[in-house]
Amino acid sequence: MKRIVFAGAGICLLLISGCMVGPNYMKPSAPMAPSFKEASPDATQSNDPWKVAQPGDQQPRGNWWEVFGDPQLDALEAQVDGSNQTLKIAEANYRQARAIIRYNRASEAPTIGVSPTISTVRNSANEPYFPQSLANNGGGNFVLPFDLSWEIDLWGRIRRSVTAAREQAQASAGDMAAVRLSLHSELAVDYFELRSADAQKKLLDDTVQAYTRALELTQNRFEGGAAPKSDVEQARTQLEQTRVADSDIEAQRAEYEHAIAILIGKPPASFSLSATPLDAKGPVLPSIPVGLPSELLERRPDIAAAERRMAAANEQIGIAQAAYYPTLSLSAIAGFQGTSATNWLTWPSRFWAVGPSLSETLFDAGRRRATKESAVAAYDGTVANYRQTTLTAFQEVEDNLAVLRVLSTESQQQHTATDAAEQTLRLFTNRYEGGVDTYLQVITAQTTALNNERNDIDIRRRQLNASVLLIKASGGDWNISKLPNS
Repeated sequence: MKRIVFAGAGICLLLISGCMVGPNYMKPSAPMAPSFKEASPDATQSNDPWKVAQPGDQQPRGNWWEVFGDPQLDALEAQVDGSNQTLKIAEANYRQARAIIRYNRASEAPTIGVSPTISTVRNSANEPYFPQSLANNGGGNFVLPFDLSWEIDLWGRIRRSVTAAREQAQASAGDMAAVRLSLHSELAVDYFELRSADAQKKLLDDTVQAYTRALELTQNRFEGGAAPKSDVEQARTQLEQTRVADSDIEAQRAEYEHAIAILIGKPPASFSLSATPLDAKGPVLPSIPVGLPSELLERRPDIAAAERRMAAANEQIGIAQAAYYPTLSLSAIAGFQGTSATNWLTWPSRFWAVGPSLSETLFDAGRRRATKESAVAAYDGTVANYRQTTLTAFQEVEDNLAVLRVLSTESQQQHTATDAAEQTLRLFTNRYEGGVDTYLQVITAQTTALNNERNDIDIRRRQLNASVLLIKASGGDWNISKLPNS
């Protein structure tokens, strides 16, 4: 008997390493280009906001936002990981995916259970087909069984389930990294929007003071008979319109401050930032290394997550294919059974049974075929999603390269336009004070100068935001080596 048991165990161990049915995963191709279209010819110059990555370049590592050289931004970014609730959700999803790996892996081992029972049974003397001579006052039944069940993974269904769970966990890790990158980028953008609002607020405050003095000038000239009443009303209109714009900026700033509070896990009522106008001294526009399009596939966590979901969907095809083949299971039961507590655990009370079972579905009206077709369709969907995610990543990089390239030129043009507008305003103001020109020309020059000064600030804001978005589009400090192995 022992030889039979050992022989059966050996056969089972041999069957465990059986074949695997279904397709082996091969990473599909993705749309690719040799280089980015929006690369400027002089992108390697140090004064450009981005550059083509050279072999010695280092991609952003660690806290990528530190490249802007803003301590206040660094302090805010440091609070995201430990406090943001959206990131905590992503982290919980990842831990759940890791637990599913262990759940599926448990099917590779036998399941052992025990269900002891103690009961007293008396058969009825009037029970049908039961001899009355065997009726008694009842007897005890003490049972201590140990059950074992084990599905032999002949066709790789269990192994593919474990692999699919592992790949889903890696996809979840990629999702978590993508959420983290998005949250840090959103905080940086909101921060620069707030500082831009502070700069606009300061400009409008100064403009209100200048327009107030201009109103006083027109009133004095009107009272002296050197200017008509219309000049006073025009100056007052210009002043009030600027006050309206000044008040509107306060509402915009409050919204950005509230958004930052939520990103770092604080109620808006308990968070505030002091006004720090954006200026030419900081934050700095970083030089961002941008590699080849092929490298982007290894640096974007969302692309990595989409690729891992392709691999998991491929395993589902193999699992569906395994349903066509018979299932082999090993079952065993052993224990003690007695009529009383005194003879329950004695050697003569032992019992056992062991043996394999084979099951095969002969007819299911196409259920297995439909399951496999569904798995194939789901896999095709993940392939399309992977390629679309890749295309979107290329678009985001190209968009922000183009924005930074154009804004670099536009910024210089705007500086020139602003200087010219301010000079024009000074000339028309002097000519008005000298009685040469009407106040309408001063109003026009004031409006033009203010618009140009606001454009200066806005272009700086757009450059900083595009730099953040370019870092995000290129994956930040993430790379595919950060995916967990299991």
